[in-house]
Amino acid sequence: MDVPKRPLQAVVGLDGRHLTELLARALAGDGPAVLPIAADTPAPRVRALVEAMRPSSVRTPEGVTPVDGGVGIGDDVALVIATSGSTGTPKGVELSAPALTHSSRSSLARIGAGPGDVWLCTLPTAHISGLQVILRALACGSEPIHLRFDVDAVLAAAAEHRPHVSLVPTQLRRLLAAGADLSAFGTILLGGAAADTALLEAARAAGGRVVTTYGMSETCGGCVYDGVPLEGVDVRVAEDGRILLGGPMLFSGYRLRPDLSAAHLRPGPDGRPRFTTGDLGVLDDEGRLRVRGRADDVINTGGHKVVPSEVAEIVCGLDSVSEAVVVGRDDPEWGQRVTVVVVPADPSAPPTLDEVRSRVRSFLPAYAAPRELDVRAELPLLASGKPDLRTLRAPARGA
Repeated sequence: MDVPKRPLQAVVGLDGRHLTELLARALAGDGPAVLPIAADTPAPRVRALVEAMRPSSVRTPEGVTPVDGGVGIGDDVALVIATSGSTGTPKGVELSAPALTHSSRSSLARIGAGPGDVWLCTLPTAHISGLQVILRALACGSEPIHLRFDVDAVLAAAAEHRPHVSLVPTQLRRLLAAGADLSAFGTILLGGAAADTALLEAARAAGGRVVTTYGMSETCGGCVYDGVPLEGVDVRVAEDGRILLGGPMLFSGYRLRPDLSAAHLRPGPDGRPRFTTGDLGVLDDEGRLRVRGRADDVINTGGHKVVPSEVAEIVCGLDSVSEAVVVGRDDPEWGQRVTVVVVPADPSAPPTLDEVRSRVRSFLPAYAAPRELDVRAELPLLASGKPDLRTLRAPARGA
């Protein structure tokens, strides 16, 4: 067996322009494959990533440092994304140049973007969501605009450039709260977390051309737009309800983990590999996908199973609720109790537990109605912009 010779380079804390240059070279095969690491990553975490991924070198703003024991990577691999949380052994998702190119081009084709179109990147570039913005800009032949998310700065950039942008629901809510005219953006690709119907309706009423996206690092990011697969993407639902994805945008495998690769990339009836996701979904009669939520997040309360995202969507239908996340918290009687964490639309008039329970019971069985209401000024978020579920599952303050 040939030993992979292409080097992998970890890049830590580079500015957007420099990272864009390195990604362009990696895609063209003129430079090493890239493993992005966020600038604010604690030193012990950086060491753990380097030990697990075994790059040939580490690039920082100060320069390049060789790493002893580095292991080469497949010639066509351009990008490696670290996907584990803050603890445990990291996993590295290997993404080939052809997979990344197919993903970005099929995305542009779906939304009608083309040469010279501008892209605004406000998402972390150590995650596939932010990196895909760079890749789409490269496919358009343009330089992405990099901004840390700030409502005023984002709206100023939109007014000047009318860019396409990728956002998470929390960012979109903040733009709406500021009264933004969302027609200033070309397209708003919305992903990273479930978006409730009320948010989408409000954004579209504010002039936004909003497209919901579904995907993950293993699929080069979003591969299903508004429930409809992008070109070449195969979507199926297994008997246990998990979503299966196949197509040219799939990852090559997990870095130095052939066991994990074999467990998650399995051949389908046609012999082509499919990725078994951790998400539950259903396909309607027209083949449109509805994502129900994470299989691992399902709450088992009193012997009944509750899908948190379905409850949160209903709670967000209350006028008094701006944001809502549903989690299961340990309970001595029920095993887990359904808990809804809300950010009220008006801090002086938050919803009551009775109001929340009544609304949920009008759509779902009584056991799905939350038994606990946790009102907060804002939701804790991860660097990716997703709600920090680990923090939210902890007992309410003062409980």
